[in-house]
Amino acid sequence: MEHDTIVKEVVEALKLFSREIRTQIDEMGSQLRAEIQDTANQLQAEMQQFRAEVNERFDRLKQKFAGLRVELTETQETVHFLAAKTIQHEQKLHHLAWQRESLR
Repeated sequence: MEHDTIVKEVVEALKLFSREIRTQIDEMGSQLRAEIQDTANQLQAEMQQFRAEVNERFDRLKQKFAGLRVELTETQETVHFLAAKTIQHEQKLHHLAWQRESLR
């Protein structure tokens, strides 16, 4: 009988220990989930800041490229105008040179 009592006490002690271990595991699991959630929230906030910064930089680049595009268009128009004027002047010079030669 004493043997049965010892076994029962050991079983009860193991059950108690098992409950304590489960409680600790549950607490650790809850802490871990909370830490993971905090980390996820921090990462999400950092990603939002990063996206905002990247979007801002892209907007600035778009503005710069739009300005450059306008300048390039204006430069092309100026070059075309000057090229046309140069051709007109060359034609006048050739015409004047031809008139001069024909007068001699």
